[in-house]
Amino acid sequence: MTISRQPAEHDPAEATIPRREPQWSPNVARATRILFESLIGDDPPVRIALWDGSVLGPDTTTRILVRSPEALRRILFRPGELGFARAFVAGEIDVEGDIFAALAVRRGIAGAGSRLTGATARAAATLLRELGPRMPAPPPEEARLRGRQHTRDRDAAAISHHYDVSNAFYRLILGPTMTYSCGVWESEQVGLDAAQNAKHELVCRKLGLRPGERLLDIGCGWGSMLIHAARHHGVRGVGVTISVEQATQARRLVAEADLADVIEIRLQDYREIPDGPFDAISSIGMVEHVGRAMLPTYFDQLYRLLRPGGRLLNHGISFPGDPAGARRARPGLGPVPLPRGRDFLQRYVFPDGELHEIGVMVSLMQAAGFEARHVESLREHYALTLRAWVRLLEKNWPAAVGMVGAGRARVWRLYMAGSALSFESGRTQIHQTLAVRPDAGTAGMPLRPRFESPTTAPSQSTAPTPTTAPTPTTAPTPTTAPTPTTAPTPTTAPTPTTAPTPTTAPSQSTAG
Repeated sequence: MTISRQPAEHDPAEATIPRREPQWSPNVARATRILFESLIGDDPPVRIALWDGSVLGPDTTTRILVRSPEALRRILFRPGELGFARAFVAGEIDVEGDIFAALAVRRGIAGAGSRLTGATARAAATLLRELGPRMPAPPPEEARLRGRQHTRDRDAAAISHHYDVSNAFYRLILGPTMTYSCGVWESEQVGLDAAQNAKHELVCRKLGLRPGERLLDIGCGWGSMLIHAARHHGVRGVGVTISVEQATQARRLVAEADLADVIEIRLQDYREIPDGPFDAISSIGMVEHVGRAMLPTYFDQLYRLLRPGGRLLNHGISFPGDPAGARRARPGLGPVPLPRGRDFLQRYVFPDGELHEIGVMVSLMQAAGFEARHVESLREHYALTLRAWVRLLEKNWPAAVGMVGAGRARVWRLYMAGSALSFESGRTQIHQTLAVRPDAGTAGMPLRPRFESPTTAPSQSTAPTPTTAPTPTTAPTPTTAPTPTTAPTPTTAPTPTTAPTPTTAPSQSTAG
């Protein structure tokens, strides 16, 4: 997908960052070209245009614009992902055209270590002499949290940084479903809204929801999962979030759906929920915010809140095959190690967010007393979802900038596009894990359950009236032939595993 160059207001690169007149000596531009050739090679996949009019690379419709040599100061003081990201957020580096094509420059980073020469060192010295020896202050969009990690107060601050931005902004990029998690795509043609409705229905079927049952949705967002479950499966629901903006909007949407008598939205930490048991629990895009040290507490609490025989559906992003995160703990420029530190997503998107290998989460879930019954990867589905969000953001770019400012809109553009590539390449994964709290050894699961969602949601149920729910003995079986829940693998070329730059994919990913 490319951004049209006309009219200019639909081009993020043109709409928000004014062009700056050249004001630096020719030595700065020459040193910049040498440095870029060392970092990405002398044959980049897209054109790189410098502030003085000089260019590197082929004549492509997509261009990486280096608006100011201030970008080089950021890169020199914070090599790798963070320096480039800060320059991008600040508008000193920009992408004109297809951001997915621009992110292909990361391929050159893999061999950067072999290209670091004496000329590279002299160019860096020239830039430091000409631009000054002090590191620029980070853009204001960078999170600055205080206090011990994963305390209630700090968790609330971390969630507020990402979610208490603007409900109207999220409506702009997520579409009318206001669902900030991976959709389930029957095909690439079904569209974002249908994919999100299919995801909600898949969760309901995996949980085996029945009229009158009590559903807890942890990290409920704007309430879309609960609204679907109450409307189509007749449940009574409780949703908890620690985002003030989400809770306010979710209550409004529940009322507009005429479901306020059966759905309660709470501004509440998962550790403070007092009123179990529930018949079923859904956790969609929540576990990423919990933190490795708190996962035992998290699953212990869910176990206590669920009745014997009840089901838990945990939907969360993970890293593949690296349980301790060791390979991601030390960034590098090719084979050259870079300083440790929080990356782009940690600082700008999901402060304190942590992703884990799926086996670790299943083990901790079972250690809490659950029995894991079904694990499904939706990796390709999240790539499709993220690309749909990027299209909506770029289509509505002027409105987005007006709502949250240019810097924050640029954060979202970079992180969502980079995350899509990360899912496509397999560097990031996402799984739905279905577990039960056994009842004296009885799981209440059918011998061969079928969870696949039909192409349309079931007809609306009548509002539930019972206050207690019967214990389900089997999951409902679809009355139509199941449809696949995986989408074709996108044709975008896979991305390498080296440390990204802001013209590269972030190392973590988006909400689940």
